[in-house]
Amino acid sequence: MLAIQERPKPEAGVGQIRVRVRASALNRADLLQRAGDYPVPPGYPSDIAGMEYVGEVDASGEGATLWNIGDRVMGIIGGGGHAEYLCVHEREAMPLPRSLSWEEAAAVPEAFLTAYDALVNRLDLQTGETLLIHAVGSGVGTAALQIARAMGARVVGTARSADKLDRARQLGLDIAINASNSAWAEQVEAAIDGQRINAVLDLVGGSYLEGNLRVVALRGRIVIVGLTAGSTAPLSMGTLLRKRVTIVGTVLRSRALEEKIRLARVFSERMIPLFENGRLRPIVDRVFSFDRIGDAHALMESNATFGKIVLRWE
Repeated sequence: MLAIQERPKPEAGVGQIRVRVRASALNRADLLQRAGDYPVPPGYPSDIAGMEYVGEVDASGEGATLWNIGDRVMGIIGGGGHAEYLCVHEREAMPLPRSLSWEEAAAVPEAFLTAYDALVNRLDLQTGETLLIHAVGSGVGTAALQIARAMGARVVGTARSADKLDRARQLGLDIAINASNSAWAEQVEAAIDGQRINAVLDLVGGSYLEGNLRVVALRGRIVIVGLTAGSTAPLSMGTLLRKRVTIVGTVLRSRALEEKIRLARVFSERMIPLFENGRLRPIVDRVFSFDRIGDAHALMESNATFGKIVLRWE
């Protein structure tokens, strides 16, 4: 059951900052957590969802010196992001791009950090390569599309809606594939005219694995980030061996603190300037106040969104 409750204000520990949260965003993991299907990592509240935040530094714990009171920060968190106050390690926090509002910035942390990590650290995407993104109209999908284009890659994207594909074209999508039927792999092959996909960002999972192996190139790479279509699928090991394909999975939520800090620092250095100059922009589908969080969950469950659902404190 979703409800707003009063809780004690948390106190910043050693090396931590307390953030007065202005906005957050909704993720599939929040729906799974509500259903009891996605346990939170140790140390985070199991009854407060939310994996990202934007807000102002409200207090600093012992030894925390990186931020001043009132600084605008954003970041990802293992849980508790849907609260008015939260505490994080000061090195996990990232500066807000100056040009973004609270609501716009709330669409950045989870989507863009996940996309950056998947494309750069897991796929090693290179300039001139062809990338296939499944669910290109999702929050991570729209982020990955923009980052890949900024890196000089050609992008093929799938979605189950013509409207989502039209909107993705406006973000730079090169080839749009309607995946509302099971023949998306054949459509990809026809669209790229005998070429192959160098890298795949799979935000769907399930039976998409078979098609991924079909369209991916020799020594291609596949990263699986989402499992909305299921967590199991048959694997053609002969194709895997013959093409020498690399398949990896990834998740940010349960990673160790130092790994999250390294990602936040590199992202801040390399990607934040691209928001400042307009090459990257967060995609917000709808903004809800937290007292309408039930409506936000219902909208996400409908699969009718393009980009992120943002939640804000009034």
